[in-house]
Amino acid sequence: MNLHWRSFLVSSAANFSEPAKESSNGTPSADTVLDFGDARGELQAATQHTVLVPLTHLAVIEAGGADAQNFLHSQLTSDIKALAKHTARHAGWCTPKGRLLASFIVSREADNYRLLLAEDLRAFCEKRLRMYVLRAKVTLNADEALVVLGLAGAQIAETLATAGLPCPEALLSCARHGAIEILRLDAQRVILFCPLAQAPDLWAQLANKARPAGLPVWQWLDVENALPLVTLATQEAFVPQMLDLEKIGALSFNKGCYPGQEIVARTQYLGKVKRHLYRVSATVPLLAGEEIFSPEQADQSVGRIVNGAPTPDGGFTALAVIQANYAASARLGARDGAALTAHAVYAD
Repeated sequence: MNLHWRSFLVSSAANFSEPAKESSNGTPSADTVLDFGDARGELQAATQHTVLVPLTHLAVIEAGGADAQNFLHSQLTSDIKALAKHTARHAGWCTPKGRLLASFIVSREADNYRLLLAEDLRAFCEKRLRMYVLRAKVTLNADEALVVLGLAGAQIAETLATAGLPCPEALLSCARHGAIEILRLDAQRVILFCPLAQAPDLWAQLANKARPAGLPVWQWLDVENALPLVTLATQEAFVPQMLDLEKIGALSFNKGCYPGQEIVARTQYLGKVKRHLYRVSATVPLLAGEEIFSPEQADQSVGRIVNGAPTPDGGFTALAVIQANYAASARLGARDGAALTAHAVYAD
């Protein structure tokens, strides 16, 4: 995170997590804004009011150049050629074995593309994508001077208007005001991309109507809206169908080849995917990457937590990939671990 932006948030009463520690592969974890002084109150506020969240767990990679569209289309799981200007769509990026390296929200403005992904995967993805550029006319840049904010609640349009900003109406559509871009994520959420120099003023204007809140609030809303995010803790843990990416338009079976496409397609047509996305709840924290077990299965885990969060009522919730026939007996971390209540996100 940019130190100037971090200092501003601290001056605005943000409480951060412990200093970043190096992960097992050497990638520093992101600084996380835990809260603005009242974590429980912020979660409860998100159920009825509008909240403003610094999305420090996300990062941006910009893709441009004459061949950017073809390049991204050949790498990602969704149909980038069908992505219209001023719109966005979900996408995944796989290994040759069909395992997800990252999940993205890809937005397009003119012939430039913006990839929004987990911050702890940014350096890896930027480096690896560059390996595939070869002679293509493509530029890839991680824009570290771009601040990402989240605004959620029933009054997002009114809140944006106080800052002179438009509110895109259609889901996954984008609007722009000067250098600030607004992306409509779902029915009651937008994501704002703002240059660092303008971010403090924008924050102040939005905070006049929206309550500042920590990242756990946004993560709870991600679970509520069934939006999985691949992070370092879950990299290469899932094939796209395990996250039901086809249900949110992130997986196309009608486009050309991309890394892992043959395995992903074969898995789909043979009906071999037995693990799918569930929304789970528990009385203990649910952390990305934690394995799920069942007393009915002695040999191996039956699932994994994708992303989790505390809930306004004091419990914990998460999106998890679970083998369907063990969902009713799911346990966290061990066969005798904490019991999980699991409900499939999408009906068969």
